[in-house]
Formats: sequence, structure tokens, C-alpha cells
Amino acid sequence: MSALTEALSQGATPEEIERIPLPEEYTAAYLRKEDEDVFSGVTDKDVRKSLHVGPVGLPELAPDEVLVAVMASSINYNTVWSAMFEPMSTFRFLQQFAGQGGWASRHDRPCQVVGSDGAGIVVRTGSGVRHWRAGDHVVVSPAHVDEQEAATHADGMLGAEQRAWGFETNFGGLGEYAVVRATQLIAKPRHLTWEEAACNPLCAGTAYRMLVGDRGARMKQGDVVLIWGAAGGLGGYAVQFVRNGGGVPVGIVSSERKAAALRALGCEVVINRAEFDLTDDADTDPRRTIERGRRLGGLIRERVGADPDIVFEHVGRATFGLSVFVVRRGGTVVTCGSSTGYQHTFDNRYLWMRLKRVIGSHIANLQEQWETNRLIERGQVVPTMSAAYPLSEAAEAARAVQTNRHIGKVAVLCMAPERGLGVTDPETRARIGEDRLNPLRGFHPGTGEE
Repeated sequence: MSALTEALSQGATPEEIERIPLPEEYTAAYLRKEDEDVFSGVTDKDVRKSLHVGPVGLPELAPDEVLVAVMASSINYNTVWSAMFEPMSTFRFLQQFAGQGGWASRHDRPCQVVGSDGAGIVVRTGSGVRHWRAGDHVVVSPAHVDEQEAATHADGMLGAEQRAWGFETNFGGLGEYAVVRATQLIAKPRHLTWEEAACNPLCAGTAYRMLVGDRGARMKQGDVVLIWGAAGGLGGYAVQFVRNGGGVPVGIVSSERKAAALRALGCEVVINRAEFDLTDDADTDPRRTIERGRRLGGLIRERVGADPDIVFEHVGRATFGLSVFVVRRGGTVVTCGSSTGYQHTFDNRYLWMRLKRVIGSHIANLQEQWETNRLIERGQVVPTMSAAYPLSEAAEAARAVQTNRHIGKVAVLCMAPERGLGVTDPETRARIGEDRLNPLRGFHPGTGEE
């Protein structure tokens, strides 16, 4: 254990933290530019072949940045895309960012530390940082924005230089340290462990913007919301926001095990994809899509009495045509991703003739992240973590997400030596209750399960 790690574990003061020298290298999960063609001609692009864990150099801080000692992180699907080098190598993003010159040039390196979630302790602050200091317990928003752009002040997600941290930037969350802008920081919920807190920012914030925020679907009380991949990271938070807002979540899952996990989250209406014959992700034949859409629509009306007002989309190619078909007349499809492919097909008649809307959504701005965090602090939204892997097994954790074997969110312990650390408000934790805080514990089938 390094002197800094030991000091953090013992609750060192800000002054003590700042006096301890930083290492020149740290351990992280990273990709290598030399591996960009490793999957050429390969069908199974196993991310365990491209995601490495080892020493990387610690970069210098810019004036508006902080260095966070990462206690825990988590796996998001963007890390899977990065490790497959699809739809393009993320080293291209790093080159584009570095083209700005100045501090941005540090990001163009032959290795990229990935990861878009993190919870930890501030250990250094840049000269321009005002609201944070060493010793602060934080979680990290993945929205890496340029506060000098005019559009950013209307909505942080609209700036042309907005990027997904740890995907379109370097120095992400899957390591012992992470470099983040001060505008990415949020106070860590004090009743959560490091690994529970690390699972929230990207998925919870994204789901909040999609469903609750005024730039998304603007869900109302009583709305029926169809949620694809409802037992996954995004879906698990979507279910909670729909229930909290007085809506009716309808969760789609791919197995009975995932259906059980979804019920543990409080989703009463659960539909298995096999019930409407969605078993082949590659089959997007228009006639089959309409046949399946009629079956799915019938199942939803049978169980809740109405067509969906909103469809929560992030699966992409395999489901998007169905989403446009089944959402009610005048309803909304809100999408934030495409885990099965970016090229979508749908029958446009059902969009224009039935006055439906499609809304694109991406991450969340800082205000939306703070609003999401407030709900988590109150226990109204809980983590969807099902497992925690050590940093040395980050590639295995990513593989579980790649092959859709995961339930909810999969955490990765970075500096934290074990699960269960980081709670500074045990009274609130006891009030909410362990079972309530960990509804998906034990559902993950992989080696990280406890």
C-alpha cells in the first residue's frame, strides 16, 4: 500500500493529502493504439484480448482539473465499444481532441485509460478550481464539457466540444487515478459504499434526462413506459424513475433470471422477448418487425390496458423498428444508444402518419446530474449494482457486459481494497436498509458475484 493510499484510508486531512508525493505511474485498465486491428476478420471480438491492466503514466493537471483517487468505477457499454474499436477506434477521438492544442494535447497517447464512471477522493486540484479541495468524496459525471462555449451555458450537452469522459477522452475512471474537470464533480452520497456510488452517474443521469428532464420525453403521472433491456444498467434506473414519477414501467428482458431481478426492482409488468419471438438480434425484416410489433403491442395492452406513451430505447438496431411501431399515436421514442448496432430501420408510416416523435438524448448536464444525485441521497433511487470485480479483472467484467450476462451495473474496485468501504453516514444507510440499497445483489452469474 502506497503512502497516499494509506493516508486516504485513514481519513487524512487535506493538508496531509497534499503533502504526500504523487506516483509517476499508476495501475489502470487501458487500450493500446497498436491493437487497433486486432479484431480484423474476427467474429467474436472478445474484449479480454484488447483491454489490458497495468502501469500507465500520471499526467499533469490543467488549471480547471482535479486528480481523483478512484476507489471504484463501473463498466458501461461505451467501454465495450472502445475495446472492440467499433464503430471506430477511440484513438481517433483522442487525436481530434488533441488538435485543440494546449492541455488537450496530453490526451493523444499510445494508450487510453477508459471508463466513464468513478467514485473517489480528490487528491489534487488545479490552480483554477474553486469549489473542491483535497479530501472531498466525489462521484464523477461523464459529461466532459467546454465551459467557454456559448451553447454549454444553455445546456452542457449541446456544446460542440462536449465529450464522453473515458470514451472520447483519456484518463478515465478504470484506474487508481483519474483526471477530470471540476465541472464533472458531484458530492458522493454519504450513505453509499464506493462501489455502489460508482455505479450511478452515467446510467442514472442518462435515464433521468431521457425520462424526467425537460429535454427528454417529459414523462407524466400515469404514462406507460416500455423499457428495453430493463434489467441492465440503464434499464434498472429507468424503472425506478418511472415508478417514482407515477408511471407504469413495462420491462423487456431476455431470461427468467433477469425477469426475477426486474421484479426485485419493483417492476410488476415484465415481458420476456421470447413471448413475441424476438430471439435473433440480426433479424430486422420489415414484415417480421410488424408481426412482432403486433404481438408485443397485444401483450402490453393485455397487461396494462394501453399502448406505451414512451419507449425507452438504447438497444438500437434490433429493437428500434419495434419501438416506433408499438408506441402510441402521438407518443415518444427516446434513445440514447445502440448496443446492437447504429444503423436503424423502421417503417416511417407509423412515425409520420401517427404523429410520433423520436428524441435523441446523451448523458446529462451537470444540473441534471445533481438532481439525480439528490434522489440517490434521499434513498428514492438506489444503485443497480449486482457485482464488483477487482481492477485486475476489469476485462472479465467488461466481457460480462459485452455478452449480456450481466444484471444491472457491474462495479470495479480500483483503490478500494474490498467492498463495503466509504460509508460516512451509517444512520441514513440503516434507515434506508441494506436490502433496499442492494436489490440486485446476488443476481450476477459471473466471477465477481458475492
